[in-house]
Amino acid sequence: MTLRLKALTSIDVTKDERDGKVRDVCRNAIWSLSSCKPGHGIDQLLDESTDTFWQSDGPQPHCVNIQFPQKTTLTRLCLYTDYKADESYTPSRLAVRIGNTVHDLIELVEIELQEPTGWSVLPLTWPDGSPVRTFLLQIAVLTNHQNGRDTHLRAIRLHSPIQHRGVDVLCPFEGQESRMFSIR
Repeated sequence: MTLRLKALTSIDVTKDERDGKVRDVCRNAIWSLSSCKPGHGIDQLLDESTDTFWQSDGPQPHCVNIQFPQKTTLTRLCLYTDYKADESYTPSRLAVRIGNTVHDLIELVEIELQEPTGWSVLPLTWPDGSPVRTFLLQIAVLTNHQNGRDTHLRAIRLHSPIQHRGVDVLCPFEGQESRMFSIR
C-alpha cells in the first residue's frame, strides 16, 4: 500500500508529548544506519535541531534501523525533511518496515513525499486501526527527488502512547478538591 503524505510546516509534533498523551521513544532504542558521511550520523539525526541532518553515503536503499530492547507500541512516526534546502537529497519514496530482527521485516507502508518541507507525520497502525507493536522499525529511503543518490533526513521522532494504569485510572487525584487533603 502506497501512502502519499504532505509535509506540515505548521505542526507541533511535541504538543501531544507536552499534553501527556504520547512520549518520544527515540532515546530508548539502539540506532544503526546503512551508511553516513562523517559528521552527519545518528547524533545529528536525533539532536533537537532541524538544521543538522543525517546524510547517507552509499548505494540505495538507505536504511535507518531502530531497535528496541523490548516490544514497543508505536503510534506515530514523524520525519522532518527540507526540500528547499536539500533538493536532490530529499527522500521521495520511503518504506516503513517492522519485525523482530532485520531478518524478518515486513513492509507496513510505502510513503511518497512530494517536495516536503517540514514534518511529515505517519500514523503507525494496522489496517484495523490498532497501533503497531514491534522490536524493530526500519525506515528505508527507496528514491530521492531528482534521482538524487544520497539522502538527508533532518529529524525523526517516534511516539508511543502513555498508558495510565493503577490507582490513577480509578481515582485521578486532580482538581481543587483532591488537593485539599493530605495523608501526612
